[in-house]
Amino acid sequence: MTNAPTQQQEQEQAEPELPMLSAPADGLPPVVADEAALARTVAAFAAGTGPVAVDAERASGYRYGQRAFLVQLRREGAGTALIDPDALPDLSSLGAVLADAEWVLHAANQDLPCLAEVGMRPTRLFDTELGSRIAGLPRVGLGAVVEELLGLRLAKEHSAVDWSTRPLPEPWLTYAALDVEVLVQVRDALAERLAAQGKLEWALEEFAAVADAPAPVPPAEPWRRVSGLHAVRSRRQLAVVRALWQARDEEARRRDTSPGRLLPDSAIVAAARATPRTPQALASTSGFTGRAAKSKLQTWADAVAAALALPEADLPAHTPRGDGPPPPRAWAAKDPLAAARLGAARAAVTALAEEHGLPVENLLQPDALRRVAWAPPQPLEAEGVRAALAARGARPWQLDLVAAPVAAAMAQARVTEADPGPAPVED
Repeated sequence: MTNAPTQQQEQEQAEPELPMLSAPADGLPPVVADEAALARTVAAFAAGTGPVAVDAERASGYRYGQRAFLVQLRREGAGTALIDPDALPDLSSLGAVLADAEWVLHAANQDLPCLAEVGMRPTRLFDTELGSRIAGLPRVGLGAVVEELLGLRLAKEHSAVDWSTRPLPEPWLTYAALDVEVLVQVRDALAERLAAQGKLEWALEEFAAVADAPAPVPPAEPWRRVSGLHAVRSRRQLAVVRALWQARDEEARRRDTSPGRLLPDSAIVAAARATPRTPQALASTSGFTGRAAKSKLQTWADAVAAALALPEADLPAHTPRGDGPPPPRAWAAKDPLAAARLGAARAAVTALAEEHGLPVENLLQPDALRRVAWAPPQPLEAEGVRAALAARGARPWQLDLVAAPVAAAMAQARVTEADPGPAPVED
């Protein structure tokens, strides 16, 4: 007896498989790895026309930091170039001839820092990932966007490989070349969709803000980004996390390896909670059994010991010091009216985002909303809210949509008996 086909099987049979983009149209170019080849590439891209598709591959999870190990470009009249920034760490000559071109990137914020390190900075850009969010696409990964807009499948099986490998295998290079193969076509199709939705000017304002943004400032306490830190309760335990993170970071930088390959975050948290007093006790702690962790066991043990010996005054605070308002969960206890303002403003922004088919965070940065709700302008009117949000980086298109509704929502917010009780206050 044969089982009846499922609805999913019937749908798969009814929908033909999209064609796979499997090879660059012009063939796979050789990797540019010497000054003579770079000079030829610069000349070719200077003579090219129109936007330039740009991408970069990093060795995240393998090497220390986020530097580029391959830069890919494609432009009409110039074709595709694959450049090795490990061999050519200064690409400022290429950046200079592309200074006036529109750069097309997917998730530009991920690539711009490592491109800047090699001397490449755009003055204008089109971010196909950010544009896809504004257009309301359900999935915004490059492969999904290519499928949605161009009806092509894009292989993504090499996205997490070690791009510091030399020589780079040909299948990896093909994958890298295909990442820029149709990026300009995606840009054109997406611009057309955004224009039809009345959102193209919104997107262009967002792209300009990305291009003009200053270099990201490293966090003051990067060790607080350890995954699972919420399970660490006491300040003494936080000191152990800090000490182990710093020891791991120093060793990872020295070895040029990803910190997580030496010691996983879970091991740091486990050690902080157990506070082992000897190297032997540390060796039996979860996460310290791998070869890389064992090779520096005395280093980790010394870090733990130093943290346990710190005087109370030198222990880290429970929460990072900042210039912003307290965590929202503490607002109901500290300032119930501010909590009511935030709840009302969030509801207004969420409704607007749904109305316009936008992710909430792309309509307005949550931090800007929190800060204005905590310390609103007086009087609480649309123009004051507009100015306060603008000071926090909101773009004109965002202000046109949210300033008046947010001001009205906050002005009408009231503390009532139906409001939730006080939330616990953090130290």
